[in-house]
Amino acid sequence: MRTFSGILAVLTCLATFANAGPQQAQTSGDTAAGQTTNATTVHHDRHDGMDVAVDAYTDSDRAKEKFGKANPIGAGILPVEVTLRNETTKPIRVDLTTIQLEVHNTEYGSQDIDWLTPEQVADAIAHPNGPPAPQARRLPVGIPLPSKDKKVEKLADTLRPLTLDADVVPPLATISGFLFFNMNHKMFHVANASLYIPDAKFIPSNQPLMFFEVSLGNSTQP
Repeated sequence: MRTFSGILAVLTCLATFANAGPQQAQTSGDTAAGQTTNATTVHHDRHDGMDVAVDAYTDSDRAKEKFGKANPIGAGILPVEVTLRNETTKPIRVDLTTIQLEVHNTEYGSQDIDWLTPEQVADAIAHPNGPPAPQARRLPVGIPLPSKDKKVEKLADTLRPLTLDADVVPPLATISGFLFFNMNHKMFHVANASLYIPDAKFIPSNQPLMFFEVSLGNSTQP
């Protein structure tokens, strides 16, 4: 009787663990699915040995965590984090000056938006209603000195280290930073926008790479 009782106890324990196993796995899966759902979507375009990843900050609270008082969302400016990963053994130069945000709008047609400098973004944040009127100077008027807006300078100092300013991606390396685009407070257009990088080439051979175009919308690229 004792032997039978012991076997029965063991079988009961095994049955308990068997039932608990799938439930625990399902709970972990639900958690992982929730993390995927809540996570920020980063879109990619990858070819010719380079991967371009794009993360648009459309949420003001999220942007505030990143930029603090230099949050550009309040000024209608979209910050886009761009990550360039070179998977080859050759350096790649990217012409940052030709990067644009392509906005596809059925009402107004497509628009190509150039990115703003940190100083331009800082000025828009500091003066949302336009630049302040110049102060009248008392006589005698001497040689005019360049005026400096301390508020703009302080905001620009915050934005500069976060801005994408390096144009060469070393071999097997990654660089990243933000580019800023004036959306005129119409962030809903981001769903129909894409980041366009037309000029990238290997150096020193100057062999061009095919252009990169990364959608900022909901469609995920491989």
